[in-house]
Amino acid sequence: MQKITKEALLHSYEGALTFSNPLTDTISTDQFSAEYPEHPEWAVGPFRKDDSLTFRQVQDWADPTGIGWTADSIFNPSVMEREGKLYLFYRASPRKESVSSRIGVAVYDPETGWRDSPSNPVIYPTQDNEILGCEDPKVYQANGRYYMFYNGIWTIDRSEEQAGQDPDVYPLGDVGCDINVAVSDDLIHWEKLGLAVPYEVSRFWAKGAVIPRNAQGEAVKIGGHYLMYLSEGCGGTTHVGRSTDMVDWTFEPQEYLDLGPLGGSLHEVACAIVDDGDATGTDGGKLVLDFFYGDADGQFSAAQALYDIGQPFTQKAVHRGGSLAWGGLLKFDGSWMFAQGWDAPSGSREMYFYRADQG
Repeated sequence: MQKITKEALLHSYEGALTFSNPLTDTISTDQFSAEYPEHPEWAVGPFRKDDSLTFRQVQDWADPTGIGWTADSIFNPSVMEREGKLYLFYRASPRKESVSSRIGVAVYDPETGWRDSPSNPVIYPTQDNEILGCEDPKVYQANGRYYMFYNGIWTIDRSEEQAGQDPDVYPLGDVGCDINVAVSDDLIHWEKLGLAVPYEVSRFWAKGAVIPRNAQGEAVKIGGHYLMYLSEGCGGTTHVGRSTDMVDWTFEPQEYLDLGPLGGSLHEVACAIVDDGDATGTDGGKLVLDFFYGDADGQFSAAQALYDIGQPFTQKAVHRGGSLAWGGLLKFDGSWMFAQGWDAPSGSREMYFYRADQG
């Protein structure tokens, strides 16, 4: 693993400034949350844009790494509510979907609107396994605290022997992706706790720390444990983690999703939704996985799958159409909602909010 230095961070940033991916540049939230002729009662959505909550990042952050870092694009957020205010955690990148990302937070007060936190970036590269950036926060409340799982991107040094290394499963050659965890008591100040998924499980690539979360953003225990669905990486095998404290996790291979009549192939699970009435994790409740896949024609698509919460790996139904809310859905003012910045014009640094139909 390459050691983190100012020079290495600058090299990553300069590379990010030249990044462009025409495929991801075409991604639109509307294409994933569109209406379909049939919409089962259990599915969450469809979603429509709520312009009253649009967030615009208008001022560059101070750069604690000292390399002159700035952002061009904000996206892939997670939203929490605390004391009547919304906390928007978002990935900021030099270019859309580039490396060299950092994580910031903005706070929405219904009386005064949005305010970007002066503490930003709240998560930025300080560890060797973050040398290429910190990405895609997923925030949960549990045990009276807040837990953020985020991707640490890093450079694999093939000259070193590393446990679990398998060159055949690196999606991006010499780039590794870890799931790291940080903890907070106030959603502003965060303490990094390190790696959540060990390398013997991730094979140096794991994304998507999807933990069942209720309408208030609280992680929900199922069968006495918090569950973490891993869907991308891990040598191409889906895994599920179990924990009693949200910090120490054990993992095992577990099949839990069948695209069935949809056809195509899974890319990544975005979030796991537990309805308000099912927050205790008892049998009979409803669990919905919202996921990203390539359809039978190879097009990016979203879908949702239904489970009984007492049987979280036994799929009951699947339906095309979802949110791809990577940080989870939240109920605010009576309706499910999420945020995403994919549709913002380049350089605008805007984040749009989407709400589900009230029915």
